[in-house]
Amino acid sequence: MQDPENPLYLDPNNYSPEEYQALLHSEMELQDNYTAENIFWVPEQARWENIKNVAILNKGTELPWGGTFRGVASLIDDAFTAIEKENPKLKGIIQRISGFDVEEQTLIGLVNLFSDTNFSRPTLNGQPISMAAKDILGHVYEYFLGQFALAEGKKGGQYFTPKSIVSLIVEMLEPYQGRIYDPAMGSGGFFVQTEKFIAAHQGNINNVSIYGQEFNPTTWKLAAMNMAIHGIEFDFGKGNADSFRNPQHLDKKMDFVMANPPFNMSDWWSEALQNDPRWQYGTPPQGNANFAWLQHMLYHLSPKGRMALLLANGSMSSQTSGEGEIRQKLIEADLIEAMVALPGQLFTNTQIPACIWLLNKAKAHKGEVLFIDAREIGYMKDRTLRDFTAEDIAHIANTYHAWQKDQGYQNQAGYCYTASLEEICQNDFVLTPGRYVGTAEQQDDGIPFAEKMQKLTALLNEQFAQGRALEEEIRKSLGILG
Repeated sequence: MQDPENPLYLDPNNYSPEEYQALLHSEMELQDNYTAENIFWVPEQARWENIKNVAILNKGTELPWGGTFRGVASLIDDAFTAIEKENPKLKGIIQRISGFDVEEQTLIGLVNLFSDTNFSRPTLNGQPISMAAKDILGHVYEYFLGQFALAEGKKGGQYFTPKSIVSLIVEMLEPYQGRIYDPAMGSGGFFVQTEKFIAAHQGNINNVSIYGQEFNPTTWKLAAMNMAIHGIEFDFGKGNADSFRNPQHLDKKMDFVMANPPFNMSDWWSEALQNDPRWQYGTPPQGNANFAWLQHMLYHLSPKGRMALLLANGSMSSQTSGEGEIRQKLIEADLIEAMVALPGQLFTNTQIPACIWLLNKAKAHKGEVLFIDAREIGYMKDRTLRDFTAEDIAHIANTYHAWQKDQGYQNQAGYCYTASLEEICQNDFVLTPGRYVGTAEQQDDGIPFAEKMQKLTALLNEQFAQGRALEEEIRKSLGILG
C-alpha cells in the first residue's frame, strides 16, 4: 500500500496526514488484500507485537481478545491455532510448543531475543536484501534450515539441498512460467529459488504453479511452511506420501521438473510397481531408485517440458541390473540434452560425487549432447565443504545457454564438449563428461622442448649422483656397526 507499483497503493498526496494514516490502518486490516497477494492473514492475537507485550504479564491476566494468560507456551500455541483457523491450508503444519519440555524463562528469553533483533538491516553477508517482511522471514527460515542440515549431517540432506546447486539448476532451466514439479521436494528449496529467479527477472510468481511431493511428514511440513513464509501458492497433495507408490499428481504434466532425490536409494521397490507405465525405457533395478526417479520425472514432463535431476555419478556409467540398457534407450530417444559433472564435497550429507542430468522433450540440438565438466570449479568454504560463487554459477549456466541458443558456444578442452549420439554410442553409452571433454590445454611457456629436455636430464643426473653418494654413506655406517 506504500509501494507505488502495487495496485493497492495509497498516494499520501491525496489525503491529509490524519486521513492517510486512518485509511492505511483500515486497508491493512482487510484480509482480502493479503489473500490477493498470496500472503497468509495473521489475526490480532497472533501478531508479534501482542505476543511480546503479553509474554511478560502475570499468569491469570485477562487478554484483549478473550481468555486469560496461561504462559508463553500456551500463548504461542493459541496464536498458531488462530493462524490455522484463518488460513485452512496451514492446518496441521505448525508444530505446537506445549508438547515439549521448555522452561517458561527460556521461552520469554526467546521472545525477547526476536523482539530485540534488528530485522531492518539492509544487508545480509554484505549483500543487499529486500526489506519486504516475507523476504526477511524467508532469509531467517533458510538460514535455520541450513544450520539444521549442518547439525544433522546425513539426515539433514533429507530436506536441504545446498543453495548454490539449487541456484545452478534454476538458472539453467529458467522457469519463468508454467507448472513446476519436484517429486522429492525436501523443504522446497527449488520452489523458493524459482520465486527469487522470477523476481530478479521482473517476472510474476503467479505465472507459475507449484507442485511437490515429500515422503517424510516433518519435511513435508517444513516445505509447506517455507512456501507460506515466502507467499508462494502451492499444491503438495493431501499430505506426505511416497512418490512411487502413492503419487499425488499422477495425472498432471509439468513444464519444469527438478529434484535432488536420495542417491542410490535401495528401499523403494514394491511389487505393485512391476508393470508401471512410468517405466517407458525399462524397469529400474529393485536395489537402486536412480532411474526410477528419472523416469518418474520424465513421465510428468509436458510435450515441451524440461527437467534437471541430481544423481550419483554412477548413474552415468553403470551397466548393472539393466541400468545400462535404460540409459542407452534414453540416449537413443534423444531426450538427454546436457550432463554436468559436479565437484566433490558440495553436500553436507554425503561424499558421493554427483552430476546433473538435463532432459528436454523438445531439444533444439537434435542428435547432440552437451557435456560440462565442472569438477574443478568452486572454492572450499571450510575444511569439509565446497561451494560455488555467483560467478561460477553464471559461468556454467551461460555455457549451457550459449550452446542451447546458438549464441557463440565453443568447445573448450577440459571443460565442455558437444558430442553426437554416434560418439556416445562408440563410448558404450557412457555419459561421464570427463570422457568427452578431454584435458585442458597447457599454456605454452615459450621454452623450446630441446632446452626443457636438457635441463630435466641434467636435474635427473644430479639426483642420481646424490642417490649414489647417500647409498655410499649408508654402507659406511653399516660397516662401522658391523
